[in-house]
Amino acid sequence: QVLLVESGGGLVQAGDSLRLSCAASGRPLDSYTMAWFRQAPGKEREFVAAISWSGGSLYYSESVKGRFTISRDNAKNTLSLQMNSLKPEDTAVYFCAADFAMTPQRMGVVRPDGYGVDYWGKGTLVTVSS
Repeated sequence: QVLLVESGGGLVQAGDSLRLSCAASGRPLDSYTMAWFRQAPGKEREFVAAISWSGGSLYYSESVKGRFTISRDNAKNTLSLQMNSLKPEDTAVYFCAADFAMTPQRMGVVRPDGYGVDYWGKGTLVTVSS
């Protein structure tokens, strides 16, 4: 049983930075593609960023490209998301996800219901005030 636990969410002002973390337990995820998704109030869950098992391939949604950076530490079984220049429209619950077979690009077209992805965390709330 794999458990993904997100942390680092909170209330910040527009223009601030925040770093999210996802800690995995239960098994090593160093062979898995990992990703961040988010769900804003009243909207469907959407892709944010993904990283290959080696960290050598990164993929971002257009809305966060240049502002967010995804990274991983396989030795610690953790995933991170550095979020800079935050905007009110970044307000959402952020979810960590892991999948053995999907590439980062394939993660980018995952359905809002998350169908097909192996593991999901429960999310952490990020609120950006204007």
